Amino acid sequence: MPQDLTYELLGWPPDGPKLPLDHERFSYAGKFVMTNTGKAVARDGETIVAAIAFNEDRTDEHTLWLRYVTVARDRRGEGVGPELVSLVRDRAVERGYDCIRIAVNNPFAYEALYRAGFTYTGETTGIAELVLEYQPPTASENDPTGTEREPDAYQNGLDEFRDRDLSGDETEFLESRVGSEPPAR
Repeated sequence: MPQDLTYELLGWPPDGPKLPLDHERFSYAGKFVMTNTGKAVARDGETIVAAIAFNEDRTDEHTLWLRYVTVARDRRGEGVGPELVSLVRDRAVERGYDCIRIAVNNPFAYEALYRAGFTYTGETTGIAELVLEYQPPTASENDPTGTEREPDAYQNGLDEFRDRDLSGDETEFLESRVGSEPPAR
């Protein structure tokens, strides 16, 4: 975790605050001015460097969806996103959610969510995003810590991206992950 940052959950849905973000620094900036989603941020001093908007599933009150995760363009790759996702994940579990889900559209976000303990479900959305989920760990005889994740699920998700028209950076990233285990939490 970057040492100079603070992480904060600002509010739960449906009463989340408006969060005006600079569209030149953040993807999805316009989505953060809605007040019906919860919000969490990472800050460097007073400056927001990452944000998440989230809300409860419309059909399952025990599932929370992370709708938008954005990290300032100049802070990507520092681990800020997975750390902020982990904060929301842990607070959601404390609040009683059994499942936290997110749909991602690129291999970098996919990897970041795996670092935060999420796993590919094998599902995609109507707009070809891969659905990942986190369920609180439960210990079993074969995995007393409740933290084991299937490498096949991780590679299956990467394969979904490999079949797409990708940037050179995305292609290189995917090539570097061939046959690898899921990233550690």
